[in-house]
Amino acid sequence: RPLKKRRPASPAGPPSATPDDKTEPAAPVKTRPVRRATPGQAEKRQAPPAPELRHGSASGMDRRQAERFKRGKMSIEGRLDLHGMTRAAAHGALRHFILGAAAADKRCVLVITGKGRASPQGGVLREEVPRWLNEPGMRDKVLSFDYAQQPDGGTGALYVLLKRRRPGKG
Repeated sequence: RPLKKRRPASPAGPPSATPDDKTEPAAPVKTRPVRRATPGQAEKRQAPPAPELRHGSASGMDRRQAERFKRGKMSIEGRLDLHGMTRAAAHGALRHFILGAAAADKRCVLVITGKGRASPQGGVLREEVPRWLNEPGMRDKVLSFDYAQQPDGGTGALYVLLKRRRPGKG
């Protein structure tokens, strides 16, 4: 194969335009003004809410920890018994308990709802507590929840696994 000849580099740099060239000046670049978000828009643009928790969901946990949690092998660091409370009283008590437990760096707590056998409409609190745990303010503290093992109350109680506080995140 014959070698290609290389062009010598021009010491003057790129060829300059001569008066004979018919080039037109470049059009100025159009810039758009920067749109600043109003306070209402900034709130809308925040991170999407975490997906709704369901019984036994294990996202954010490794397999071993999820199994220990589900089997009731984690030590229970707090208990809340909602038996006999009205819906409003139970909601307030649960909120206060979860926020307090999270602030105290507790990891696994037991919430006793009861099975609701005496109530004609069934276990009202048993159905409501999972919804309440998914509400803003509580959802960001809860990693998972699941029905308790039989010695701890079975389907009339819930193990609630709280998220660990990250250093520097009040």
